[in-house]
Formats: sequence, C-alpha cells, structure tokens
Amino acid sequence: MKEEEIVYKIALSFTKNVTRDVVVQMQECGITPEDFFNIPTGDLSISLHLARGVKFEMMDREEAIFAARKEYELIKRHNIHPYFLLDTDYPMRLFQTPDAPVMLYQLGETDLDSQYMMNVVGTRKPTPYGINFTETLVKDMGAYFHDLVVVSGLAYGIDAAAHKAALEANVATVAVVAHGLNMIYPAQHRDLARRILSNGGAIVTEYPFGANPYRQRFLERNRIIAALSDVTVVAESDLKGGAMSTANTAFNLSRDVAALPGRINDQLSSGCNNLIRKNKASLITSAADLIEITGWKPLGMNINHSQRNLFPEMEGDAKLVYDTLLYASEPVQADRIRQLTLLPMPRLMALLGEMEFDGIILRHPGNRFSIA
Repeated sequence: MKEEEIVYKIALSFTKNVTRDVVVQMQECGITPEDFFNIPTGDLSISLHLARGVKFEMMDREEAIFAARKEYELIKRHNIHPYFLLDTDYPMRLFQTPDAPVMLYQLGETDLDSQYMMNVVGTRKPTPYGINFTETLVKDMGAYFHDLVVVSGLAYGIDAAAHKAALEANVATVAVVAHGLNMIYPAQHRDLARRILSNGGAIVTEYPFGANPYRQRFLERNRIIAALSDVTVVAESDLKGGAMSTANTAFNLSRDVAALPGRINDQLSSGCNNLIRKNKASLITSAADLIEITGWKPLGMNINHSQRNLFPEMEGDAKLVYDTLLYASEPVQADRIRQLTLLPMPRLMALLGEMEFDGIILRHPGNRFSIA
C-alpha cells in the first residue's frame, strides 16, 4: 500500500465525526479516502447525505492530514501494523460490530482472524479461586486448540493471569490497551508485554501514538476485547467494573458469554452470579463447559468429560424435558417447554437449572434451552 494512501486512511480516523457508518457510506457512494480530503465541504455533505448541520470543514480535514503524516512516520518506525476499516485484513469479527474503530493498530504478529478467539476478563483483585480457574481454563483450552488466541486487557488481576497462563500454555495472547503504543499501562506490566510479543502475541489499540489512558478509554477498550472474540469468559467480578461492561457488550453483540459462579455472599462473584441469573451468561466450571457453549470442535483429540457427568441416566420429569428438547431444531423457550411437558413452571425452572448445571442442556439468551 502506498504511503499517501495509508496517510489518508489514518487521517479519516483523526477527523471529528467520522465513524464506521460514515466510512461505509463513503464506500457506497464511491468516495475514496483521498476524495474525502479534496472534495469541497458543501459537495461532500451532499454526496454523503449528511444531516443538516453536519459538515467536514476543509480546515479540520487539513489538520487531520497533518496529524496523520506524523502518525504514519511513527508507526513505520516502530513496525506497527495499521488496519483500516475497509481493508481486507481488518479483523472480521470487529468489522461486524456497529461501533468498530476506523483504524486499529497492532504491534506483533498474531492473526486477529484466528479460528478460535476467546477473551478472559475479571476483577483486578482476584481471589485464588478466580486465578486458579483462569490458569486451568486457558491451559486446558490451549491443549485442545493449538491455534487458540486468548484476548484480555493487560490489567492487574484476571487479565494478567489470562495472559500469563497463555504464555505458559504456549498459545498466542493479545492485549488490548486503552492508550497509544508508545507506552504500556500499567508500567509494571512492561515485562509482561515484552513476553507477549516475544512469544508470538500482540498488543492492539485503536488509539494513536501519544494517546494517554483515562477512564473513558478503558470502557471503549472493553468493546474491542469483546468484539475480537467469539466468547467472553468472566472469571470473577463485582456487579460493576470493566469485566461487566465487556460481558454486556458481548451479550449485545450476540456473542457467547460464560461466567464462573461463586458463593452468594462473595462480592467478587456477585457480577458473575448476576450474569448467570439474568441469562446473560452460561455457567462455566471447566474447559469442557466452554467447548460445549461455543460448539468448537478440537480436531484429533478426545475431550476428557470426566469432570462432569454429561450423560447421566434420566427418568421422570428430566427425561420428559430432555426428550422434548432432543428433537427441537433450535433452542426452545421455557414457556414453550412448559406447554409441551405440562410441568408447573416452578418445577420446570428448577429442573432446567439442575440439568444446565449437570451439563445436559445449554441456556441461551431469551430464556431458551437446547441439548448440550
């Protein structure tokens, strides 16, 4: 790609009010990034069918070009790969989201379109319970899927545990950060960042060089963690926090969400328990659970299901529910199951919860169920 072409694309991301929708509209109207910076303001507004009062003034566009030239020199000097929204190498999962960034910057060589992409997020102050779960999950998933990519946010706690576990399991890991690639935050994780890069991982951001981290950017960063992944795993979380925003984003994107349950009086499990209670996340205790939730198929390997009784003998009401779901072509809502089985709703919901915990059925968004 020619230097000037890259500069125009970067400049689009520096131009106020240029969003994913604007860039897609440009493509539909046959306006190239170079055209965008040369068409008179009035003509550009008409061509893009902009709302009244929305304008891309020439002075603003010229300033964006100036900043983009400086950015280009920096990313070239530091071997950073820029992804433009409409380029063929832009991460596919991220492109599918309505608020995908116009530019994404990557340091490192990890394939962001890898077949198996999962993220693990959680509290910055985890307990041994959450740490042990994270380490075991990543290790086991790495054994089943050699091309697995583990995504997280390079923060303290569960994020760092997920990255370190991936390094130990010799699988790629991607750190999505809330600042430019001229720094690492927190500074204590500089060595971890170096290890990630030296082991085939990557550091990714939507922010240009010199952009500092602050609260809003961490929240914006979380949507990219969710969007790059097929499944979000919450290891431990309070009711509020970054992990919960990542989980909610993933749920709204119709991506799989899984949460580690905890005791009802444990504050650091309250977020996970709430996700499960509201049917926003599937309950997870092991890699076997995650494989069932995602439907991923590990080639040439036998999954050890001894951790859970996946095919218990069933009788009575449980068998009635199982047989009802067995021949369904898609997940069935609880109300419909009640109609088909004639079971009282309190009894049915208790039974569905037990069967989900035993790994016999899966719970889907909208209080729908299917055979695991």
